Amino acid sequence: MPTEPRSSAPRPKLPAARMLVGPAAIVALQGVAAVYFLVDGVDDMVVEAKRGFSIGMAMECLVAIALLGGVIMGSRHIRRITGDLRRNERALASARGALADHIALRFDEWDLTPGESDVALFALKGCDVAEIARLRGAAQGTVRSQLSQVYAKAGVTSQAMLVSLFFDDLLETGTRLPTDQP
Repeated sequence: MPTEPRSSAPRPKLPAARMLVGPAAIVALQGVAAVYFLVDGVDDMVVEAKRGFSIGMAMECLVAIALLGGVIMGSRHIRRITGDLRRNERALASARGALADHIALRFDEWDLTPGESDVALFALKGCDVAEIARLRGAAQGTVRSQLSQVYAKAGVTSQAMLVSLFFDDLLETGTRLPTDQP
């Protein structure tokens, strides 16, 4: 069964802040409800002060306190999540930049041509020969030849081994897959 080729175009992502719109709206709604119940409870206490305290007033006060607690806890939770998201986005951006720099450094060390660099980058992204040929507008034979040159210069014999070089570098395990070459 034929599979759809993977696209090299990045998938659009929703900004992290957009993920918090729903929870923030709920917390805001709870805040409005809490203010309503507090104002209503105070009004009831003033109006019914002569008759004494009733179970209805106690329930309204309890609901108002619970809503206020929910608003405070929800607000703190959203603020903490927002901070975590910002830190994660900064770390990811830094990692992306470091990985791109590392890939460029390796490609320079291997003395890859611009065409070989493009093919190697597509191979690192998981594209097969047909996809790379289609994306580059080149013949599959040309891509195979360029991949062979990349593998030889990198000292590996397959796409998986090429990818593993970068994973090993990132993980700093010190262990490498054996290659056929010295």
